[in-house]
Amino acid sequence: MNEITTTKMKQMKLYGMHNAFKTAIESGKTDHYTLDQFIAMLIDAEWDERHNRRIERSIKNARFHYKSNIENIYFDASRNLDRNMVLRLAACDFVEKNHNVLITGSTGVGKSFLGTALGYQACIQGYNVSYYNTSKLFAKLKMAKADGSYLRELAKIERQDVIILDDFGLQALDSQNRITLLEIIEDRHNNGSIIVTSQIPVQGWYDIIGEKTIADAVLDRLIHQSHRIELQGESMRKKKGINKEQF
Repeated sequence: MNEITTTKMKQMKLYGMHNAFKTAIESGKTDHYTLDQFIAMLIDAEWDERHNRRIERSIKNARFHYKSNIENIYFDASRNLDRNMVLRLAACDFVEKNHNVLITGSTGVGKSFLGTALGYQACIQGYNVSYYNTSKLFAKLKMAKADGSYLRELAKIERQDVIILDDFGLQALDSQNRITLLEIIEDRHNNGSIIVTSQIPVQGWYDIIGEKTIADAVLDRLIHQSHRIELQGESMRKKKGINKEQF
């Protein structure tokens, strides 16, 4: 009878419930529960299983460049990184409010690690996240314009609760990329959050974008209601005593 029940659970894709039921039967702990407790235990197991699978899917779909998390962030006064601010951002209220996070600093100080850690946290909180290397994104969207899939690609970006634009500003934008950036920012204004990492200080982004009217429009929407982190200090890759997985 129990084998038939577990088989039906698997066929119904109740994997969490299946594993919990099978474990309870094999360990002989079914007598430790009242009927309502046993049912509650099975439902909790199924809920946890589905919740964890949903997080795993979100992280996979985000296509992060590498794994990072809030717990491995290195807080030090020399980095100009406020622990309380980061922990507040990790609660993801900024996503709920459609605010942006702008992270700047020189090469190797941990901008991408921090931005990605916030992205992972958003996935855990149940939000849809996409990570993009900014230069590769613009190249992909240029190709999309050529083959007629541009609007479809923009729609994919728009559907995300959070997008990460990593390494923004490595090169000045040409006219086509300038318009693309404006369209992405306009689509997300008050409808989603953006995490931007850049080696260039925010005040230098006008020169990166180039055309004054478009730069004003982009930065007005991007900087308004944003949280800014200006990382300082020496490269974390060179700093002794820091674990390679800790930034």
